[in-house]
Amino acid sequence: MSVVEHMREKLAALEPQRLDIIDDSAKHAGHAGAREGGGHYRLTIVSTRFAGSGTLQRHRLIYEALGPMMRREIHALSIQALTPDET
Repeated sequence: MSVVEHMREKLAALEPQRLDIIDDSAKHAGHAGAREGGGHYRLTIVSTRFAGSGTLQRHRLIYEALGPMMRREIHALSIQALTPDET
């Protein structure tokens, strides 16, 4: 299973209405994190689970869902977390 597929599987817990993951790892070849195996990703996720939550709370939910991936497979993650009303 690819890292993106694994991320999709983990983030399904947040019941996303939209989930876009872009692997930008190739743009960071030679970077310390890339040499250690961690990739660079851009995430756009839309979920009703973010309603009433601020940016920090939304990011925490995402980090919790991804769990240990944040320490191994993912070196950098750019996040856009929105509710359906914010799209």
